Amino acid sequence: MKQYDVVIIGAGAAGLMCAATAGYRGKGVAVLDMGKKPGRKILISGGGRCNFTNENAKPENYLCRNPHFVKSCLSRYTQHDFIELVERHGLAYHHKTLGQLFCNNSAQDIVDILMTECDWAGVEVILRSEVLKVTNIDSGYQLETSNGEFQCQSLVVASGGLTMPKLGASPIGYKIAEQFGLKLFPTTAALVPFTLHDHDKQRFDGLSGISIDCLVSSESGQSFRENILFTHRGLSGPAILQISSYWQAGQSVSINLLPDESLAELIESWRQNNPKKSLKNCLSQILPSRFIDILTNEQAIPDKAVNQLTHTEIKQMHDYFHHWTIKPNGTEGYRTAEVTLGGVDTDELSSKTFEAKKAPGLFFIGEVTEVTGWLGGYNFQYAWSSGVACGQAV
Repeated sequence: MKQYDVVIIGAGAAGLMCAATAGYRGKGVAVLDMGKKPGRKILISGGGRCNFTNENAKPENYLCRNPHFVKSCLSRYTQHDFIELVERHGLAYHHKTLGQLFCNNSAQDIVDILMTECDWAGVEVILRSEVLKVTNIDSGYQLETSNGEFQCQSLVVASGGLTMPKLGASPIGYKIAEQFGLKLFPTTAALVPFTLHDHDKQRFDGLSGISIDCLVSSESGQSFRENILFTHRGLSGPAILQISSYWQAGQSVSINLLPDESLAELIESWRQNNPKKSLKNCLSQILPSRFIDILTNEQAIPDKAVNQLTHTEIKQMHDYFHHWTIKPNGTEGYRTAEVTLGGVDTDELSSKTFEAKKAPGLFFIGEVTEVTGWLGGYNFQYAWSSGVACGQAV
């Protein structure tokens, strides 16, 4: 029987951050992970360069049924604190659009920093250790694993969600929450591409790889301005991934294909300057021609010169391009999703320490909780912030 002050399930972003924080406080810490190496999701994130935080991270960038829950941890360990940490380790990084920060070299650099911090803090990271059973005992918790038995005063569940099952995603965290009577919200894939119904897949066959800068809106009213990308399965791109977190089965999404223009005003200008030019050719100057060809072929666009358009047709075209509506068939699911929506109800946890109110000494941090950030480094920042908050309390 191995005994520690703290055992953490999951050697991901939140778990390793929590481990180092607790270790520096003099706690005896073990991190258990069933994988062959730590930080597996970190390694493939951001195209292998890990979008490790966002300069603009704030509570409004997170979905949570209690919108106040994330305020405490995000304010106590900010994106600037994590940037300071990686700079201290000499990480070379660069800025991208919308406040995103990426490693110059490899996501492995982030894992190396976390493992170095754990090493300096005296943390023991034990890989290939599957947790089989958790029991509440007088002195804390006992774990049966594929690597022996462990006892601890504080047990931290940082096991992540269900995304990317090939990386060993496991429902263990949800099972532990249920075992100790904590409420769970249903889980679903988020930050994930949409699949389309067969008729739409056939319509847009041949557009794979084409992207358009758009404003995409959900039925709930949430909007994101970034690119959409046609794929051979459906729609992807940053704006689609973002809106997927706000989409529910059966709903449509509205896409403003010309967010910086008024099509009615553009048509009026074309009528004055190029009256005999076809609407199709005019539109092909501002949107991908293959996309316009498809809309013309299915008669969504009148095949006539701009000076032949009636006022009714101009209004119809304006509404069509500024409110292009599509109803997804579904999403690509956990296989390609960035994160899991839903999980442990945050009302069951202390927002300051992440301790379960019903089970003293039991903590839940990171993606296993029902906090989901936007695309762009926000989920990593929540992992760092929740890990530090918990690490200071165990």
